[in-house]
Amino acid sequence: MQQFPCPFCGLRDETEFHFGAEAGKHRPEPAPDVSDADWADYLYGTDAPKGAAREVWVHLTCGEFFVMTRDTVTRAVLGADALPGRNI
Repeated sequence: MQQFPCPFCGLRDETEFHFGAEAGKHRPEPAPDVSDADWADYLYGTDAPKGAAREVWVHLTCGEFFVMTRDTVTRAVLGADALPGRNI
């Protein structure tokens, strides 16, 4: 089992985490004016780069969201940082 680093709790089993989104992906607004195609692209389209990718994750145990950088090829965790404004 892989272990992920929570910036608040330290190293934990991957089963304690849930993927949130690609970091920096902006939700289309205003919502009532967004086309079905744009919503589908936002929900299901991903950049899927090879190499380092920044992702938003939540540690289900403490409830904190954070940004984790992972290598999409090797799945190695390259780092984890609290979201701006969150104190560790």
